[in-house]
Amino acid sequence: MIDPKVIEGIAADYTAAWNSKSADAVASFYAPEGEIIINRGEPWTGRSRVREMAAGFYADVPDLSLTCDDVRCSGNHAIFVWTFTGHAATTGNPLNIRGWEEWELDGDLKVIASRGWFDAEDYAKQAGG
Repeated sequence: MIDPKVIEGIAADYTAAWNSKSADAVASFYAPEGEIIINRGEPWTGRSRVREMAAGFYADVPDLSLTCDDVRCSGNHAIFVWTFTGHAATTGNPLNIRGWEEWELDGDLKVIASRGWFDAEDYAKQAGG
């Protein structure tokens, strides 16, 4: 069982990594073969692919700012609830997107698997205006 205070610290550090605009910093929270799947899409497996995923978000939302809204844990699982704001790179439209990640953590507290969720239709609507 993971101490909830430890998970809160990881969530704060993960938020800071996203806000650093460093795809490497984001990827460092994943196990070497860790993966993220967003909205049941194709998996981004391995740190290099997680790095590509983060870089894609930075390209789409160059001024992305993430906040941690809540975090919960049970056993080796955690839920990281977030909101990101910024502006769509293509239109300049403001974005306010809420979502969450469901994490499975290994013994080193690195993400083995993340299932990320947000309303893609709302994202497209906000980005396109």
